Parts: sequence; structure tokens; C-alpha cells
Amino acid sequence: MAEILQRSGTWTFDGETVRIVPGTGRQVHPLRRTLGEVAVPLQAVAGVAYERGGKRGGRLRLRMRDGADPLSQVAGGRLQEASDPYQLGVEQDREGVAEYFVDEVRNALLLEQVPDTPTDRWLLPGPRVPLTASGSDGTASFDGELVQLEWNWLAEESKTAGGPRRFALADLDSVVWTPAVGWENGSLRFHPRGSHATTKAQHDPNCLSLWGIRQARETGGSVLLGAAVVARLPHPLAPDSPAPADLTKQPQPETSDSGHDDLLRRLRELGELRGQGILTEEEFAAAKKAVLDRF
Repeated sequence: MAEILQRSGTWTFDGETVRIVPGTGRQVHPLRRTLGEVAVPLQAVAGVAYERGGKRGGRLRLRMRDGADPLSQVAGGRLQEASDPYQLGVEQDREGVAEYFVDEVRNALLLEQVPDTPTDRWLLPGPRVPLTASGSDGTASFDGELVQLEWNWLAEESKTAGGPRRFALADLDSVVWTPAVGWENGSLRFHPRGSHATTKAQHDPNCLSLWGIRQARETGGSVLLGAAVVARLPHPLAPDSPAPADLTKQPQPETSDSGHDDLLRRLRELGELRGQGILTEEEFAAAKKAVLDRF
């Protein structure tokens, strides 16, 4: 069992599941408090890394396999550090514990030969429902079966003219979440089947606008609601399933653990050579040590 406790949350790993429990203090982002505890099966993990940060400590990062987690898929690597449940700030005196945690997860990935390739089914269930998201021109809600958009007095006439919008899951093709950044507005856009959005967010009756100046509050609700809907739609990589645009064209998150990816890939190759009888146990051990030393 590997465990690391920090003010912003606790991560534990029992060899099969990375369990993430958010902290309870005021410094914990609303998104993480609303999402609550997350149990990440090892099969959903593509990589893990610890980034040293000097006197201010470092950061643990858990990277999910593409297609494994609805929240990661919708967010597309665009969550801020404070709101990302798969990042954990680590105090300087706990760096050793963080590095041990990383070693335990990486060793399990190697032993279980977990691929880092995309999955064709969700391995996490997505956020719990019901959920409500506030925007600058209205409110979105989702109860697990029905999405509703209600407009307020700031909404454009193109939205209010048609009244509230309601979508059953069977009516939707995909969901696109664009975060508000600074003063730049974001959006939560629903794509009904057979439709293609051509208007700006503030004029699209299938879209909730998000004000940049209210990022902390609106990010927490909107991205979780989007992920909850996506989790209940057909998986974009499932056999014979057409891929929705928002899930296949999201920008990929920038990561700094490409070295770990190379390491894990090389160790998997060595394991395959040993399994095929090409390498003896002694040769495998020597090659593994050489790879680890270079890393």
C-alpha cells in the first residue's frame, strides 16, 4: 500500500486502484469537492510522474489513457492545476513519499503490462448526477437522462425566443466544453444528432456561455456536467461507433513526463522479449537495470 496525505487531498494505491480523496479545506477547488472521491483502476492509467518544485515542493501527476475517463476526455488537459483531480501538490518534506508512490504505480503498470493505448470503453463512470452548471446567460442541468438549458435575462434573443431547451441522451451526438480563461469567455455546447454548430456561443441555443471572470465557479459545474453526459453517450472509440467531433479533436494535454513514457515502453518491450524466451532472466535483469540507470 502506498499513500500520500496532503492538505489538498490524499492519494492511495493498493496495487489495483489509485484512490483520490479531495481535502476538505477552503483551499480545495469547488470542482474537486463536487467530484468527490475518485477510484481510478490501474487499467485506466497511462503514466504517473512526480515533478520537483524546489522549496515550494512538487506535484504528482496521474495521466489517464485516452478514452478511459470521461472527465479527462472532455477537459482535454485544460483544467487549471488547482481544479485538476489528477494532480496533487506535494510539500517538500513529502517528496520521498511521492517518489515512492510513483515507483509503486509504475511497477504495477509494468507487471500488469497495462498498455498506454486508447481504450474503446469508459473505465471510470464519470461524475455523479444530478448536476447543475451556472453560466453567464443561463443554467444547465442533467439528471442522468435529460439535459435542460434555462435562460436568464442576459441571454440573447436567439436563445430566449425558443424558450428552454431539453435534450434526451438519445438526441445528442456530443458535448464540447471550452474553459473560460482570464477575461476570455468559455462555453458548454451540446450537439444534437445531425447538427453542426455554425454560430457563436452567445447566439447558439444549444450552448451555455461561461464568463471568464467567474472561472472558478463555472469551471467546476460546467466541465463536470459535460463529463457526466459524455459518460452516458456511446463511447467514441467503440467498434462500429462514429466518433463525435469533440472527443476526437480535443487538444491533448501537455505533459512533462515523456521520459517516463519512453521508460515504460522500453520496459514493456523487455518484458515481452523475456516472455518470448529471447531474453533469460539474467539478461532481462541486466537490461532492465541499464534502462532504469539511464532514466
